[in-house]
Amino acid sequence: MTPPAPDGTLLSGHARIAGILGWPASHSRSPRLHGLWLRRHGVDGAYIPLPVRPERFAQAVRSLADLGFRGANVTIPHKEAAFAVCDRVDATAHRAGAVNTLVFRDGVIEGSNTDGWGFLQNCAEAAPGWTPDAGPVVILGAGGSARAIAAALLDASCPRVVLVNRSPARAEALARALGGPIEVAESPPLAGAAMLVNTTSLGMQGQPPLEIDLAPLPAAAVVADIVYVPRETPLLAAARARGLAAVEGLGMLLHQARPGFEAWFGVTPRVDDELRAVVGGDIPLHAPDRGAGEEQSPPPQRRA
Repeated sequence: MTPPAPDGTLLSGHARIAGILGWPASHSRSPRLHGLWLRRHGVDGAYIPLPVRPERFAQAVRSLADLGFRGANVTIPHKEAAFAVCDRVDATAHRAGAVNTLVFRDGVIEGSNTDGWGFLQNCAEAAPGWTPDAGPVVILGAGGSARAIAAALLDASCPRVVLVNRSPARAEALARALGGPIEVAESPPLAGAAMLVNTTSLGMQGQPPLEIDLAPLPAAAVVADIVYVPRETPLLAAARARGLAAVEGLGMLLHQARPGFEAWFGVTPRVDDELRAVVGGDIPLHAPDRGAGEEQSPPPQRRA
């Protein structure tokens, strides 16, 4: 690893640089996340927001590689475009159909998707009694996050994944793309499920709550929500009220960032209470009452 700058904040000519590509990028919490790790480990490096218009994305990525950047995270709306611009993508990106982490090595653009890995790491930490092979998992939604999570679960020996989506056709297309023990249902089959995962925006601050009866879930089931604004969504509050293990979304954001940081800066970071406080300390615990005059256009609530 490059020797750190004298005080861990001043950059030298050897500084390692990475960032977050998005449009916009100003909402991203990744700079404060990686910034804490950089300071903690005294790394001679920086992580910066990189707002890039969709039509300029491929050009921007190649320019970053030419300029000596170590890599970048990728957030909305660029994850599929990132897959297309890579010279090499790993199995996680192939399964997810998208890239959220770019690494530049000797002029080669490499891509991976750490969203599913981050989800599993977060669940292992927040619900240590649960394992992917514990039983069927019901996933609400059929977008990019649902795909990454479903792929990670299947690769980790989950016996069955059930997709429930407002548009069944989209869920069926996702099931065909992933293959394996995955199916589509019109309503959530919660009886006998080991886990329920919300990958929709329902429950996010400014959005309607997710209305679902958790009574059929077994007592040992886990309820996970990838929304993290607010920290405690109505779904998670309902799960805790029933005595079920609940997994909030902020941890997924934090854990999915670890592989990229290690690749770019040569240090394996950890997720702890200090990181949660720095990254999520200003996120409301509960959403304000709708219609009470609060701002109804919250920042994006998921990875990056």
